[in-house]
Amino acid sequence: MDQQTNRRPIRIGNGAGFWGDSLDAPFHLARDGRLDVLTLEYLAELTLAILSHLRSKDPNAGYVTDFPPLLQRLAPILVEQADLKIVTNAGGLNTASCAAVCARIAAGNGLDDMPIGVVTGDDVLGRIASWRAEGVALDHMETGEPIERVADRLVCANVYLGARPIAEALEQGARIALTGRVADASLTVGPVVDRFGWKWDDWNRLAGASVAGHLIECGAQVTGGLWEGWDGMPDPAGIGYPIAEVAVDGSTVVTKVERTGGVVSRATVTEQIVYEIGDPSCYRTPDVDVDFTTVALDDQGPDRVLVRGALGRRPSEFLKLAAVYRDGWTASGMLAVVGRSAEAKARFAAGLAFERVRRAGFTLEHSLVECFGAGDVAPGVFRPEKPAEEVLMRVTVRDPSRAAVERFCRELAPLITSGPPGLAGYATGRPTVRPAFGYWPALVPRGLVDSQVEVRPSCDWVGREGDHVD
Repeated sequence: MDQQTNRRPIRIGNGAGFWGDSLDAPFHLARDGRLDVLTLEYLAELTLAILSHLRSKDPNAGYVTDFPPLLQRLAPILVEQADLKIVTNAGGLNTASCAAVCARIAAGNGLDDMPIGVVTGDDVLGRIASWRAEGVALDHMETGEPIERVADRLVCANVYLGARPIAEALEQGARIALTGRVADASLTVGPVVDRFGWKWDDWNRLAGASVAGHLIECGAQVTGGLWEGWDGMPDPAGIGYPIAEVAVDGSTVVTKVERTGGVVSRATVTEQIVYEIGDPSCYRTPDVDVDFTTVALDDQGPDRVLVRGALGRRPSEFLKLAAVYRDGWTASGMLAVVGRSAEAKARFAAGLAFERVRRAGFTLEHSLVECFGAGDVAPGVFRPEKPAEEVLMRVTVRDPSRAAVERFCRELAPLITSGPPGLAGYATGRPTVRPAFGYWPALVPRGLVDSQVEVRPSCDWVGREGDHVD
């Protein structure tokens, strides 16, 4: 890359903030955004649980299935825009299988030699036993409980990797960099470091790139999604997804594609800056600890906000571990209830179902009754001024015994004719029994975790489903 290009701000657009986000936003960003890099952030703790369940039924599954069809749509754009790169954690729990599927799509679109990079090392499920034997504490970050309580029920355990392996994959020529669990902001930091050649102890610049990644990681949240000014926002149905123009000094201009809906303003950027950051003076990532209290925002014209001034420090010697364990069985069902005393009737009806389960010989370990319309969406925050005359009752149960949960599923529907008046009929039909999963966050010494990077032409990935590097 020539020196002038190396100094030009890198233009990174994020087209997904979670698995299930807009199907069209990534395509429109890649087509119209004049991007250097398209990022797609799919993974959450819940997503890992879903992927682990899919992988348990098929060893070649466990990646984000929305990505290959998207790649099929993006393939002509990748042919036309030879410098466009994609960085995504769509690899989930099976990056090799995801790479193999993507390679077949690439080959079918004339991209046989397109380099695909795979980042692994985050999946540490197979190392938990040896770490425990060596005395590594993997206590729950919130409760302090030892992991021994759930160790025999773990279904996945992934460490949050940072930006370094992403940058290595791009440096080796990858046009698509597939990762598993990495920190959300690192999807942006990796391409920035690759572009500018920063040192990994250039804390302030890394902090600036991390702020950029944090701002765009949730997709349309920074361009007007969830914004308090929602009712006056232009074309919310056509909301544009964000672009970060990161400069060599670590500052960023947040913007979006012209003539798309939504808005980028000091207000939308400010709301996203404080989203899920915990201590604003020490936002921890695998790459750098960021001080958000020094960040300044400047309007640069319509839909352009300059973000600058972040300070960084050496990151912690620990990395976050996200583990998921089997936690019995669960089911959830809903019924509509109308008329006077709707909330009281709903709770009475739920109690009838529980009592009938008990009389059938089962005791449910956990149950939750919610009455939407009576203040249960935000418990203790909002209550109607007068008793609700219409509520949607949702009853959720969880128990180690599948038989107990199945019995509950058979007791909800009979309430229609054997419960109090005003039950308006089925909202979801008979509930379905599903596996229940619990989340176990812990810390792992950084020195115990190694990432691996493998970059191959797409034709070399074909047929490598299930070929795990970890």
